[in-house]
Amino acid sequence: MQSRSNSVLSPLQQFWEKRGADLLPPIIGVATFLVIWQLVSWSGLTRLPGPLSLWTDQRTRELLLYPFFDLGGLNKGLFWQTLASLGRVAQGYSVAAVVGISVGVLVGTNPWLNKATYPIFQFLRMVAPLAWVPIALVALQQNQPAAIFVIFITSVWPILINTTEGVRQIPDDYNNVAQVLQLSRKDYYLNILFPSALPYIFTGLRIAIGLAWLAIIAAEIVMSGIVGVGFFIWDAYQQNYISEIILAVLYIGGVGLLLDRAIAFLQSKIAPARK
Repeated sequence: MQSRSNSVLSPLQQFWEKRGADLLPPIIGVATFLVIWQLVSWSGLTRLPGPLSLWTDQRTRELLLYPFFDLGGLNKGLFWQTLASLGRVAQGYSVAAVVGISVGVLVGTNPWLNKATYPIFQFLRMVAPLAWVPIALVALQQNQPAAIFVIFITSVWPILINTTEGVRQIPDDYNNVAQVLQLSRKDYYLNILFPSALPYIFTGLRIAIGLAWLAIIAAEIVMSGIVGVGFFIWDAYQQNYISEIILAVLYIGGVGLLLDRAIAFLQSKIAPARK
């Protein structure tokens, strides 16, 4: 019995010895933050409930334990609310990635076009996501395509601008070699341009995925009658279910972190850091 217990604990001990130094500080940091938050809530300095309310509140506890329920219409668990928001993000972000990389390469390889479009891109990227919501609703007349457009128009700029800069930063030596070897445009793009610009492109993609996730939450709060985390938060606020809002915020932060790590993992496989 003792040998069996040791065989189970041994991998855990090995994992902790290997990663414990990296895991312990964030664990302590998160625990300290939650304790301070709960103490401030108990002190009465704020009406915001503490993290324990996620379990002590019956409605929030049910949402936490049963995220997959679906009673039809807008009455769905947080899993389905989050999945609906992610679906819109996937559509808008995919279009933004294709358009941003394509236009970024075009602008980056054409100095005159870069000068002509620079003020336009810088002007449009400064417009807040919520400002695009009424414009999208007027132009498209429906919540679903309007939400996808808001995601696209919010997330396309960091991809486009970073791709443009990545193309412009290709060393002159690489371009000179391409001219000497008389590489075709296809070979130049595949062997020189994209490998050199990939770190910039992925920087834009990582910034954009965060903006896309923020944009859909904001858009869903404004647009009524669509399933999503943003609408869930607004509906909970109107009914004064503050603990449900806190739970939804935890979902938003967790999903945003996972999206960022997914793009970082993809970058490590496609464009690993050069040593």
